[in-house]
This record gives sequence, C-alpha cells and structure tokens, in this order.
Amino acid sequence: QVQLVESGGGLVQPGGSLTLSCAASGSIFGINAMGWYRQAPGKERELVAHITSGSTYYADSVKGRFTISRDNAKNTVYLRMNSLKPEDTAVYYCNAFMSTTMTLHYADYWGHGTQVTVSS
Repeated sequence: QVQLVESGGGLVQPGGSLTLSCAASGSIFGINAMGWYRQAPGKERELVAHITSGSTYYADSVKGRFTISRDNAKNTVYLRMNSLKPEDTAVYYCNAFMSTTMTLHYADYWGHGTQVTVSS
C-alpha cells in the first residue's frame, strides 16, 4: 500500500507565497519522478512542474515563480510558490512515478489534492 499525502494548501493574497509538500509512504521500491498538477474549476488538470534526479520542468505559466524540489531521503517533493496570482487558484495534486515492493513495476500514483486559493 502506497500513499501520497499533500499538505500546505490554504488561502493566500495575490503576491504572496505558499509551499506545498507531498510525502510518499508505504512499501516503496523506487521513485523515478515526482510532480505537481493542478485543476481549476471547469478546467482540465494541467502539469505544473515535475522533477527527476537530474532535471526539472515547469509550465510556462509558473516559470520563474514556482520552484520544485525533492528530498529523496524523505520521499518528499515540495513546491515553493511565489508571486501567487488569482489564476493559480486550483486544487493541486501530487504525482509520483514509482514502483512498490509488491509490483516492482513503475506506474503513476496520485494524491487526493490540496486546495490553494489566491484571493484578496
């Protein structure tokens, strides 16, 4: 049994900052990549950022404002969000491409999401 648990969401004013955390737990064999997606009401889920051992990726809409990082010892990924805009309001979902000790097969796993609201 593997879980991804997000934390750190909340209400913040435009221009403010927020840091999201996502911890993977359970019988993990290996993690290849972790990332963050978001979904605003009425819109499709979109990739915000992801990180592997050697590279990072950011959506153009957040480039320069968001920073993704990873703590391999804790199986945790972080998303530091600066200069937040109302358009960033969404449910943010953690994603991990990882394998379990039961399957030894890499697949996508998802957290249940954390709400980020940017409003004055």
